[in-house]
Amino acid sequence: MENIKISEKADLPSIFGKFKIQTFKEDIKEHLVIFSEQIDENPIVRIHSECLTGDALGSLKCDCREQLEHSLKTINKKGGIVIYLRQEGRNIGLYNKVNAYALQDKGFDTIEANEKLGFKKDERTYEMVDFILKYLKIKKIQLLTNNPKKVESLKEIEVIKRCPIVMNSNEYNEQYLKTKKELMGHLF
Repeated sequence: MENIKISEKADLPSIFGKFKIQTFKEDIKEHLVIFSEQIDENPIVRIHSECLTGDALGSLKCDCREQLEHSLKTINKKGGIVIYLRQEGRNIGLYNKVNAYALQDKGFDTIEANEKLGFKKDERTYEMVDFILKYLKIKKIQLLTNNPKKVESLKEIEVIKRCPIVMNSNEYNEQYLKTKKELMGHLF
């Protein structure tokens, strides 16, 4: 990966604990790494794709905010890293994500909505994760995920353990979670 700019590390005291943060700028995307003071040899890592509606606005249509908060609490307690990738809406962007939400409001599931807009069911990529973890000199991780594609996508990092991250469903995200499990192969 060429032309990646890497910021200095900075302190981030938060409601979830005291962390360090660092950014990795890839073209116009600025990915954020949030990590605990102590990182084990085989740290717990969460690869979290940006979800403005869930993470910041508390949308009930997904489980993103709950997964992010769970991850931050976990790395505060046990040590580890959250890699926050700027891949809004499975990397279709906020504009298209809102259009996909409108299609979901009309009865399409999350995959059908993305495909109706001309996208694959998931446009995300994870090369940046390999780059970040190599930069941090990490070779093996415990990956906090339900998505087997995240495990498979890491080419240069060994996933020694997949740690499930199970959140409760609600009336607004029940179908979304069912689609992720049945049509996208997510494990719970």
